[in-house]
Amino acid sequence: MQPRDKWVHFVMSQGELDRMQQKMDELGIRNKSSYLRKMALDGYCVNLELDDVKEMVSLLRYCSNNLNQYAKRANESGSIYAEDIRDLQQRQEEIWEIAKEILARLATIQ
Repeated sequence: MQPRDKWVHFVMSQGELDRMQQKMDELGIRNKSSYLRKMALDGYCVNLELDDVKEMVSLLRYCSNNLNQYAKRANESGSIYAEDIRDLQQRQEEIWEIAKEILARLATIQ
């Protein structure tokens, strides 16, 4: 990342400032400098609803916890149950399906 050492100044009316703040609030952006830089360079900001990503992260956590438990059990007893492995495989398949859906939707964003 290049250092940001150049200042750009401009004047806004109170109405324009209020409108900019409203747009920032709608997008969930708190940093005015970042918002203005993004708008100046690209002309738009995109607010992505990432509920599916949050769900996928939760599933990944569950799978990671289960995998850790299986590994602990295998180290302690020397064996694990086939049903546990099938459960983990099923969860992995769910995660992959969600990931494919997310990637397909993100690919349509222009």
